[in-house]
Amino acid sequence: MASGNPFFDDLRSKPEVIDLPQNEDRLDSESVNEPTQTTTKPNLIVSSNVRELLECPVCLNAMYPPIHQCLNGHTLCSGCKPRVHNRCPTCRHELGNIRCLALEKVAASLELPCKYQSYGCVGIYPYYSKLKHESQCSYRPYSCPYAGSECTVVGDIPFLVAHLKDDHKVDMHSGSTFNHRYVKSNPHEVENATWMLTVFSCFGQYFCLHFEAFQLGMAPVYIAFLRFMGDDNEAKNYSYSLEVGGNGRKLIWQGVPRSIRDSHRKVRDSFDGLIIQRNMALFFSGGDRKELKLRVTGRIWKEQ
Repeated sequence: MASGNPFFDDLRSKPEVIDLPQNEDRLDSESVNEPTQTTTKPNLIVSSNVRELLECPVCLNAMYPPIHQCLNGHTLCSGCKPRVHNRCPTCRHELGNIRCLALEKVAASLELPCKYQSYGCVGIYPYYSKLKHESQCSYRPYSCPYAGSECTVVGDIPFLVAHLKDDHKVDMHSGSTFNHRYVKSNPHEVENATWMLTVFSCFGQYFCLHFEAFQLGMAPVYIAFLRFMGDDNEAKNYSYSLEVGGNGRKLIWQGVPRSIRDSHRKVRDSFDGLIIQRNMALFFSGGDRKELKLRVTGRIWKEQ
């Protein structure tokens, strides 16, 4: 929503990522989802007024040291200070180099709940550690794993499963084995076989089977790989195999499913899957080599 102040609107249209302070203690990644002990600091409940004081009036992000202020006491984050040409965006007075040490100390005394509280995170974190935790919180929502469009939907796993089924019309299957046939009438045009996605439910989890064509250098290739709908530490508990063949030959791939925390493109571009060169794919297809007919079989199992 426009503020009515063109100065503010121009700045808000250019958000910046503000680095965390280097001189404050942060949570180690191993304890990223462990709530802090609440007996050491009494200021657990933070009013909305205090949170507003710590919000930069330009970018609307939380402010971290150094927090700047003008002679009239209006505050500003360090990332926005050079963008306002040393003029306070509130009163237009010169900013100078005054730090608001009082507000920095207030922030250091605060403990706040994770912003993913509604997804199940019950942790309470020091103000200066909260962003670090949230960037790694295991409760943070997942991005939609659908690869056929730039889908921006996020949510937990049950929500995304329903989203894939209802909105993307993805095929859903139960069981740990599969046998899929991919047919394309013109395999010489890579864009005609860009992607396919099937979701499997087994072992109480969900897995995404991707199959697509893409350009590897000058040659088009096909790739099939599996992604796990959950975090990487859980994905490592499972393995899968893929097999494709024809005319008495076959290729076999065995691997560990990648978490959907890794984007579809990241997995594809790392070649972490069954890769089939086009000439080999057409050989497997048989016939006059003018139509792609690949049968990909596979299974998923849980490691003991």
